[in-house]
Formats: sequence, C-alpha cells, structure tokens
Amino acid sequence: MPTAAKLMAAISFAVVGWILANYYALNMPDAAAAGPIREGAALVGVIMGWTVMGNAVGRGYVEAAGSGIKTAVILAVVALFLLALSEMIQNSVKMRYEDALEAILAVVDTMAKRSHALLSLGVFGTILLGGIVGGLLSENVGRRWK
Repeated sequence: MPTAAKLMAAISFAVVGWILANYYALNMPDAAAAGPIREGAALVGVIMGWTVMGNAVGRGYVEAAGSGIKTAVILAVVALFLLALSEMIQNSVKMRYEDALEAILAVVDTMAKRSHALLSLGVFGTILLGGIVGGLLSENVGRRWK
C-alpha cells in the first residue's frame, strides 16, 4: 500500500543511488564509458527505497538509521550486479562466451573486479551517511503523515 513514508524512502534512496553512482564512476578505470550507470542506480534506489526501507518505517529512529544503512548496502550490491549483468549481455551479443555457464560466471567475475571501486571513501561515506539520512527522513515522514 502506498504511503508517504514509502514515497519519501523512494525519493531519498534515488538521490543516494545517484550520488553513489557518481562517486563510483569517478573510481572506475573507464569513467568516460560509464554509460547510464547514474540513472540505473537512481532507479534501483527508488525500488530499494520503496520495498526495503518503506517496509521498515515505524520502528523508531535508531532502527530507521540501521534500516537506512541496510537499504544503501543492498542498493550498492544490486546496482553492481546489474552493471555486471549489463556487461555480460553486451559481451554475449558479441559472442564472447562459449556456453551459458561461462556467461553466468562472468557476471560474478565482473562483480568481483568492479567491487574495488566500492571501497573508496566517497562511496563508503555515501552508503553510511546517505543511508542514515534516508532512513531518518523516511521515519520522520512516516510519523508525520500516517
């Protein structure tokens, strides 16, 4: 059921996803070829904010901060998975894999290679601070508009 808290969570984590993707793209070796990673991460942020954080509202501000961090971590992992999946699809169209298992393993390999950029201070700070702020905003809206 749509609520104001879910809408606020979706908007806040869309912003967190956008900022997260900006910091992530700066740390990528091929930052110029990042493509629509920012828009994709914002869309993932909307979905994760609505489903993960939106359902955790109403338990208090401390729980909201923890749920916000959890939502931001899930957002980062899902966005990284979708980036790796996109690369795998592009490579499979070019017939670079011999069978389906090799393509599936390439997704895991690409996620492992690309995860080093997640360890930068900007990305880590965005996950931590953005998650806390998004969680607290969602909890505040949930208390004000029931």
